[in-house]
Amino acid sequence: MPVSLTPALELSLDLLRCPTCRARPLHPDRRALRCPVGHTFDIARHGYAGLLTGARATSGDDTAMVQARDRFLSTGAYAPIREVGARLTADAMSEEAAVVDVGCGPGYYLAGVLDQLPGAHGLGLDTSVRALRSAARAHERGAAVAWDVFRPLPLVDGVADAVLNVFAPRNPAEFHRVLRPTGRLIVVRPTGRHLTELRGRLPSMVTIDPVKEQRLHRALDPFFETAVTEEVEYPATLTRLDALDLVSMTPIARHVSRADLNDEGFLPDQVTVSVLATAYRPR
Repeated sequence: MPVSLTPALELSLDLLRCPTCRARPLHPDRRALRCPVGHTFDIARHGYAGLLTGARATSGDDTAMVQARDRFLSTGAYAPIREVGARLTADAMSEEAAVVDVGCGPGYYLAGVLDQLPGAHGLGLDTSVRALRSAARAHERGAAVAWDVFRPLPLVDGVADAVLNVFAPRNPAEFHRVLRPTGRLIVVRPTGRHLTELRGRLPSMVTIDPVKEQRLHRALDPFFETAVTEEVEYPATLTRLDALDLVSMTPIARHVSRADLNDEGFLPDQVTVSVLATAYRPR
């Protein structure tokens, strides 16, 4: 019996090409997607499509991390980040835009964009199957696909109106290939002040490279030019449970002792949230 695709995944089929042979279109065949040559990719019962082939990409996003991230994002502590990403995307798009979120996690930021564009549809890519389970149901017009950003994206050339990249790895050449000439790349990344209060208490927490901005611009410059950059910075008040989730949603949780986490004074009750959000035009 043919698989019943989610409406969002059905809307996204025209964006996809076979990751093995690049043929298109992909069409549903039982509980799978199949290309014209016959390569077949499973559709998980959670609604996302698994397009990864060969050696599986590893992901630090285990079940506990994804659950902690879902809880933390539901508090609204990162809502201003979601809002600026959605606004920068929507400002340059028509309502019928195709939006691709690379490194989508649970789909929180893509859902924010789709809320701003009532006629748009979105596709999130991530390696973590646990995150994809959330992403596949984050928005009625948002689909999810298992994929590794460091491989050529399983997308047709020039098919995306916007590529969203929030706190995630980047593949500039592929972003450029899949964007329309009039499209936009939206990149959101932390500044050196982001979560500084937490970093001061967690030496094992990944530090932010002071030359990260220069490296970002060197990587993007052959393919993109800056249209607009906005800085978002504000204090976020945390309950103890919020602070625990903020630690637990990243791999640093594995390097923090249980005794430290149980110490009432160890985790801050307020952190600085500080990011830069840039909209880029393809060259």
